[in-house]
Amino acid sequence: MDDTTICPRCAYRIVEEIFSSPIPDVWDVLQCRQCHYMWRTSEPARRTRRDAYPEAFRMTLDDIDGASEMPPVPPLRAAAPPS
Repeated sequence: MDDTTICPRCAYRIVEEIFSSPIPDVWDVLQCRQCHYMWRTSEPARRTRRDAYPEAFRMTLDDIDGASEMPPVPPLRAAAPPS
């Protein structure tokens, strides 16, 4: 990974390599250290490059700071009685 890699979603410049393809140089999974967006390098440009990432889904630091921590996981539904 080179120094020009930035997060497609928030433009943060610290991106971490999380995993690499078992076959060398096929793809890597990267994650932004600021917004936690993850992507595989083999995905299309609209998912991997800031200039091609959809405007509607881009985030600013204010967006990130104002976001809820994590969506709550709803309780499990009761299992249906055996028939």
